[in-house]
Amino acid sequence: MVLPGSKSISNRVLLLAALANGTTIVDGLLDADDTRVMRAALARLAVAIEPLGPGSLRVTGCGGSLPVASAELNLGNAGTAFRSLTAALAFAGGRYVLDGVARMRERPIGDLVDALNALGAQIRYVGRAGFPPLRIEPATALGSDRVSVRGDVSSQFLTGLLMAAPAIAPISGLQIRVDGPLISRPYVDMTVALMSRFDVEVDRDADVLTVPRATYRTPGRIKVEGDASGASYFLALGAIAGGPVRLQGVGRDSDQGDIRFTEVLADMGAQIEIGDDYLSAAAPTAGRLRGVDRDMNHIPDAAMTLAVVALFADGTTRLRNIGSWRVKETDRIAAMATELRKLGAVVEEGSDWLAVTPPERLREATIDTYDDHRIAMCFSIAAAGGFPIQIRDPGCVAKTFPTYFDDLAKLVHAR
Repeated sequence: MVLPGSKSISNRVLLLAALANGTTIVDGLLDADDTRVMRAALARLAVAIEPLGPGSLRVTGCGGSLPVASAELNLGNAGTAFRSLTAALAFAGGRYVLDGVARMRERPIGDLVDALNALGAQIRYVGRAGFPPLRIEPATALGSDRVSVRGDVSSQFLTGLLMAAPAIAPISGLQIRVDGPLISRPYVDMTVALMSRFDVEVDRDADVLTVPRATYRTPGRIKVEGDASGASYFLALGAIAGGPVRLQGVGRDSDQGDIRFTEVLADMGAQIEIGDDYLSAAAPTAGRLRGVDRDMNHIPDAAMTLAVVALFADGTTRLRNIGSWRVKETDRIAAMATELRKLGAVVEEGSDWLAVTPPERLREATIDTYDDHRIAMCFSIAAAGGFPIQIRDPGCVAKTFPTYFDDLAKLVHAR
């Protein structure tokens, strides 16, 4: 099976290409709700984007100066688009309003706004303080060559600052200090690696990142990797149901943190194979999977898949350091606990952890998805237990993986 493009890479590449000097051809771009939101926003800002064929397009960069100085942008529930565009527009010299769906208005953004305003941005809350919608007015002069941002709420705050920084940094560079622990660090690593592809090098020294004053330059052509987060569901199915399941489009040199889900499955006893451009998973050669106790801070999306794999493992599986689940598309800790119990699991939960003990026999259940694409996808693999699983609102997977259930059906029927 060939994986669709990574949402996280797709949206970062779209913005970097829009800000760059020159024209960038992007191949393998994900076509899903979140990337359509980013494309629509960039088009509203008069960035020229020309489709070239399935998964390919041409982006004509604006050289760091977005053409439209006044716009209202509805960014749905696309966190990558909302946080990165907030930072990119904060010093664009225009007037902008950024809003989204009801859930986006519940997702915190105060730490990013505080950091940008400390640098001289003029961002105000239209409604509740600390949350969208936002109103951006023309900024004053840059107020400092350094800024701090919390790292324990969302890595997207730091990602937004990093991608916007080259256009606003002083000659000496802009120092960004991460206060406290940084969650989802691989997503920041991905951002830094992609900035390098567009000819901007970030200097990293412990918890301080220094970004030079620069204009992004197009790499000419860039290919988006297959989605490692999406791969987790099919790898899990291979580990549970026999396999092997082989996935094309992402491999050992990936910048995506969720590639490390293969390590978790291997620790549980699954047979894992990793190549330059493929991943493969199969069930243990003997016996069942075994439960694990893991810090999942670095791969919070794939951690959701692990919570369902735990239904098929001996013993209790404990997921630690997943507090970021609370501020995602829904409160994922509460939602996952509720739905796992429907299947018969014994579930304990805390502010930033979840423990899952499987039942002797799974039971049939109807799963509520809370308009959360990842809940729909990860619970679909519970059907490998031999009992019917009904997924309410399966269309919510359009956020990042519109063809998921079609691809799942093809994989199952092929066996």
